[in-house]
Amino acid sequence: MSLKKQFLKSKPVCKVTFLMEKEAALGAEKVDLLGEFNNWNTAEPIIMKKLKNGSFKVTIDLPTENEFQFKYLLDGEKWVNDESADKYVNSGLGAEENSVVTL
Repeated sequence: MSLKKQFLKSKPVCKVTFLMEKEAALGAEKVDLLGEFNNWNTAEPIIMKKLKNGSFKVTIDLPTENEFQFKYLLDGEKWVNDESADKYVNSGLGAEENSVVTL
């Protein structure tokens, strides 16, 4: 998994690319990105595109000077953190943690 950040000079926005390699996707057919940036809305998730090599990828614009909690949802059933997240915080659900991207 990886996070790639591209800060724009023209406005306070960062293009963040979320990538989940095939191995990390655990054979999933569908991977959704959910987090604070879409209010954890499972009805309208950010759908990651499946690449020819089996990895999943999506790029979204996020406002700079913020932190956002997020997770991946595999096939609508299994929640997975990003191993390359900037940090992890308690999700408020027992011992579960969420990934965090810092911009």
